Amino acid sequence: MGAPPKTDAPVITPQELAEADGILFGFPTRFGMMAAQMKAFFDATGGLWREQSLAGKPAGIFYSTGTQGGGQETTPLTAVTQLTHHGMVFVPVGYTFGAKLFDMESVHGGSPYGAGTFAGDGSRWPTEVELEHAFHQGKYFAGVAKKFKGATA
Repeated sequence: MGAPPKTDAPVITPQELAEADGILFGFPTRFGMMAAQMKAFFDATGGLWREQSLAGKPAGIFYSTGTQGGGQETTPLTAVTQLTHHGMVFVPVGYTFGAKLFDMESVHGGSPYGAGTFAGDGSRWPTEVELEHAFHQGKYFAGVAKKFKGATA
């Protein structure tokens, strides 16, 4: 789509998703939903869908948007359809992060659907609250995934 490749970032193939105990998907937003590159990645999981390789796996979502009205809730809501078709179990962070999610004194992303940040023009870095929310989501999700793993062992 014109973006330069990120050579320093590891790349996972769709087939490797089947090896995971749980998956937190992170992606940028484009026009209020996941970017086309992420949709193309999901489109490449047809074989996994056919075999039901991801069914029953916990999955969560975190995201970035360019602006405050750019899809902090529509992005995860529209991405849930991908998880649903695979039979994955969506694990939202809910309001387990607490009062910081309600803070009106500073600009921050995130929602009960997952951690989020505002990227702006690409020069903005996540705030401390956004980073705390992301850390909380990761820890919360790992706990849920561990419970799922223990229940099927």
